[in-house]
Amino acid sequence: MILTPEELNSLVNLVHQSPHALLGMHPLGDKSGLVVRTLLPDAAKVAIEPVTEKNMPAFELQRIPNTDVFEGATKAANRVYAYDLVITTHKGGKRRTRDPYSFLPTLGENDLYLFGKGDERKLYERLGAQLRTIDGVHGASFAVWAPNAQRISVVGDFNNWDGRFHPLRLLGASGVWEIFIPGVGEGAHYKFEIRDAHGNITLKTDPFGFFFEVPPKNAAIVWNNWNFNWTDDAWMAHRRERDPLRAPLSIYEVHIGSWRKKTATESWSYRELAEPLALYVKRMGFTHVEFLPVAEHAFYPSWGYQVTGFFAPTSRYGTPGDFQFLVNALHEAGIGVIIDWVPAHFPRDAWALAKFDGTALFEHEDPRRGAHQDWGTLIFNYGRHEVSNFLIANALFWCGRFHVDGLRVDAVASMLYLDYSRKEGQWLPNQFGGRENLEAIDFLRRFNHIVHVEFPGIMTIAEESTAWPQVTRPPHIGGLGFSFKWNMGWMHDTLNYFSLDPVYRKYHQNDLTFAMLYHHHENFILPLSHDEVVHGKGSLHRRMPGDDWQRFANLRTLLGYQWLFPGKKLLFMGGEFGQSQEWNENGQLDWWLLAAGPYHRGLQKFVEDVNRLYAKSSSLWQADYDYSGFYWIDCADNENSVLSFVRQKNDGANPIAVILNLTPVARPNYRIGLPRAGKWLEILNSDAAIYGGSNRGNYGQIVAHEHKWHNQNHSAEIYLPPLSILAFTPE
Repeated sequence: MILTPEELNSLVNLVHQSPHALLGMHPLGDKSGLVVRTLLPDAAKVAIEPVTEKNMPAFELQRIPNTDVFEGATKAANRVYAYDLVITTHKGGKRRTRDPYSFLPTLGENDLYLFGKGDERKLYERLGAQLRTIDGVHGASFAVWAPNAQRISVVGDFNNWDGRFHPLRLLGASGVWEIFIPGVGEGAHYKFEIRDAHGNITLKTDPFGFFFEVPPKNAAIVWNNWNFNWTDDAWMAHRRERDPLRAPLSIYEVHIGSWRKKTATESWSYRELAEPLALYVKRMGFTHVEFLPVAEHAFYPSWGYQVTGFFAPTSRYGTPGDFQFLVNALHEAGIGVIIDWVPAHFPRDAWALAKFDGTALFEHEDPRRGAHQDWGTLIFNYGRHEVSNFLIANALFWCGRFHVDGLRVDAVASMLYLDYSRKEGQWLPNQFGGRENLEAIDFLRRFNHIVHVEFPGIMTIAEESTAWPQVTRPPHIGGLGFSFKWNMGWMHDTLNYFSLDPVYRKYHQNDLTFAMLYHHHENFILPLSHDEVVHGKGSLHRRMPGDDWQRFANLRTLLGYQWLFPGKKLLFMGGEFGQSQEWNENGQLDWWLLAAGPYHRGLQKFVEDVNRLYAKSSSLWQADYDYSGFYWIDCADNENSVLSFVRQKNDGANPIAVILNLTPVARPNYRIGLPRAGKWLEILNSDAAIYGGSNRGNYGQIVAHEHKWHNQNHSAEIYLPPLSILAFTPE
């Protein structure tokens, strides 16, 4: 035996942090020959055979007594050469493989330097399981960051889940462990067996896994997600030139598992969903689909917001390639794709990121910084370079590998405030004694800057529910750098107003006007999202007052107001046809309602038409965030609960006058001030019979005369149907 007892013991007990230094082929200390060692628990005999240089020696290795370590030496060569291990197992079988411990590291010093610095933007091509061909040998490299682990092995269906076969080497002070295993191909299942900082053995899934077993199983699967044949070049080229602030943006928010189902328990796959979803969204006139989080998550009722596999589309609906197929199909139909992205927290599942190497690696050690009070989850340590790199690389991964057009960042408020949902004594102030999470702020600014630089035309959207300033302003002037922010205030105030019995609305008209007092502070999206139809809130339809006719009239008026008011639009699935029941992720939308009567079909037709009007009328989106793009005609007619305003382009061209009657009382001969004389065409009337209304209106047009009213030089008398929204534009 050439090994020292200490070295042998470190191999047998799997405590050596650089097994490549002892295993594999090495020159003898006196340079007189070579020694080869291998650790093979299932082997009865092991021999060495040269691969390319047939003149090099072949020889047998001998088992070191009472161990699974085999060692052999030769004096017939004194330089390392390529060789196979020829293994005879205890059961008499034979296999041949290149020695995993004969390969150099697959990560270079520059890779590790950039990772430690937090600036390896393609980290997903370095860590995790990567299919490779090295020196003509096909296999997979495995790399994982766990600086406080005592030992890491990769275990899988290729080594009988036995951690003795493939312990990894620690690459210097980087905290990254690595190995290349010949013969491992796509579809192999694996985990990391970790002896953590405290000596405990745990099985962890790969933080960079591209594909996972269908939950509740959690093994990662070696997968190639970069060979999809994309056919969306025209879309991608157009996106790079598009300014989303001055373009129509009408988003249909979708939960993949419950849009439609094949059976009561089985959802459509990504591929099955692609064509019908693209056709439906195209028909309805939405410009984009936003998917609730598609990243792998173990707990289905979390709707994807408790992510366990940040680099993998959930396997519930198919492979990563199947999700790429869905995105590609939507792009070919001219529909953009936004995904919910969750960098705010992660779940405590023992097999995932939590205490990954036995220490608080991705999270904060102190629960006053590292634990969410509301959700029972853990908070990322944004101040750690490697963690920040993990998240930013993840954002770039979805933009690059899956061609997504936008990232809606969940729970931004919880990231910004150290005292978010915490009582006195439950949080730690920052270094200046404040409540702002300075590391999270720096992370968000850096994330937004890098994503927009790397992928021009990409949108980043903040779900931020507080008055934090400059969320959608550039980082160089103190902003966070998001493209858009959800207007949670508008959502809350508007739904509060529309849920009131109309007799009380005259006391609450400021609920609808208040949004314009702060509208120009940010680039807002007006959301009626999934959060508004769950947890006992009821559906949008059920939140409207009155009988069924009034409920649908209210809902048409609400959605018309959302589409014609300044800001981009988002509507959760089912809202477009008046889903009656609260959303249930275990079921599907109540599509049968469309055959149950005229109101649901009418509302669906109304949303389709208002989307068409929105898309073709640049006045409704070109100047969303310009002061010149909107002005009130009259916002003070509380007594009649009538509201009116003008939308126009930033140069004042193409005005559209919008009037809302928010009571069930028709108002004939209502005088409205208008900016121009002449004929104005009625381009929208939510009370039309085709929408389920009473079919009252203005016979398609009105005429404005020189009669000052509402601070306008011209005005016209119009008929206001009950609970309606009307829109007019000059002929």
